[in-house]
Amino acid sequence: MNKNELAESDAAEFNDAGLRVGAVRWAAQALPAAAATAARTTRPMVVTAAGQPGETCALLVDATHDVNAPLAKRCSYGVVWQASASTSPNGRAVALAVQPLEGWRELWVFRRQGNDWSIAVLPPAASNPELGYVEFAGWVPGGDKLLLAREARVDGRFKRSFEVASIGTLNTEKQASAPAALTLFAKWQDPAWKRSTVILR
Repeated sequence: MNKNELAESDAAEFNDAGLRVGAVRWAAQALPAAAATAARTTRPMVVTAAGQPGETCALLVDATHDVNAPLAKRCSYGVVWQASASTSPNGRAVALAVQPLEGWRELWVFRRQGNDWSIAVLPPAASNPELGYVEFAGWVPGGDKLLLAREARVDGRFKRSFEVASIGTLNTEKQASAPAALTLFAKWQDPAWKRSTVILR
């Protein structure tokens, strides 16, 4: 649709629709062939397995760590979007979209520190949003930064942001309301993310 044809009074409904579609957009993405067959590679990758009744577990595996002894594991009663998994070029971080609630999508970040892996959960917003999602948008060369995109409705107000974050701390180092305002974001955003995201509508 042409959003320029919308009345000003339609803006809130348009943004709410974008938030709801953005939260579930991975439902329309096909699972990569390598992940679907759980091919053993030296680079870590995410596979899923059943956990407790109603749970899906995300397991990080590689050539020497299978589902019986994964590098890391976390389970959710929500939807684990396996097709969203993206491994950093140096193989020391993996980003994964997980949707625990309707209209709410988190980002799980698997990180290697020394020989150990940890998993951090990034929410759509720092406060409690009514609707929202956060998504991986790219890896910055050098191995210590990733790009994030967030949309949320908090206290009735719509907020959109593009961020450069540290992989080590997951703290936001730079933030803007448009990707072009951040040099690293404009230069290193993932082409697949740019093609499929709805945040750039």
